[in-house]
Amino acid sequence: MNECYLGIDIGSISTKGVVIDKKQNIIAQDYLWTNGNPIDAVKRLLSSLEKSCQKKNIQIVGVGTTGSARRLIGSMLNAVLIKNEITAHAVGTLSRHPDVRTILEIGGQDSKIILIDRGIVTDYAMNTLCAAGTGAFLSSQAERLHIPVEQFGDIALTSKNPTKIAARCTVFAESDLVHKAQMGYAKEDIIAGLCKSVALNYLNNVGKSKKILSPIIFQGGVSKNKGVKKAFEEILEENIITDKEGHLMGALGVAILAQRTNLKKPFTFSIKNYNFKTIGSECNHCPNHCEIISILRNNELIDSYGNRCEVGAIKK
Repeated sequence: MNECYLGIDIGSISTKGVVIDKKQNIIAQDYLWTNGNPIDAVKRLLSSLEKSCQKKNIQIVGVGTTGSARRLIGSMLNAVLIKNEITAHAVGTLSRHPDVRTILEIGGQDSKIILIDRGIVTDYAMNTLCAAGTGAFLSSQAERLHIPVEQFGDIALTSKNPTKIAARCTVFAESDLVHKAQMGYAKEDIIAGLCKSVALNYLNNVGKSKKILSPIIFQGGVSKNKGVKKAFEEILEENIITDKEGHLMGALGVAILAQRTNLKKPFTFSIKNYNFKTIGSECNHCPNHCEIISILRNNELIDSYGNRCEVGAIKK
């Protein structure tokens, strides 16, 4: 029986998962939409990974979780490790590209930049509340133009004169896009302009005051967009590396980190058949008024979090 580790990166838009062996080779992977329900998304992910792992004589001995819902899913799967996205993405990327100096990452609603020096994270930044310039932003513009967002990159590359689009705010960008379309600009020029505005918005906000050094790797769902990649290369005047598994680096990184803990906790894919639910409550025992989340498995409390002091702790 081959001992393997499962890494899950669950975000607001997408859920990614990988199973790695002892040599950190990915032997199963999947990427699917969260659809606002992280518990259901993980159950669907486990069903997919289980099919890929069948007949491979493996046993998952540890689970790691990262992403915005990492605590919830970590409790659900009895994870050996729950880690932030910065560390997970850095570890995953370094495992495949040990010389990387800068990681540009643009996901569905989040963006981040990670600066690395000799294998150590030296600085990072994430986007604020605004989702302008993210995958969700591009998807909304694609819907407005009635063009599949998956085609944006190829269409952008056909443009000879990208249109200037204001992308510092989603509302301004949509208004500008409509205005340019009504003026008669070609769709390929508008799309190329959108791609360039995404890159500029990222560099002016997330990458502001950061020293971007090569090798540079572009990750996240938006890295699949060839138009945005080209825009980064033109603005930075550097070659930008993309990886066919770039969207999985967070999941890969947290799987590797779970392996490094040398801890083992029993895991079975049948956990997807359990009934999980969450209950939100507010603690009124002190002025903090903490919002507490309780996680139940088959109506049994398995974890709770959100309290900032012991007064609000909910015991198993």
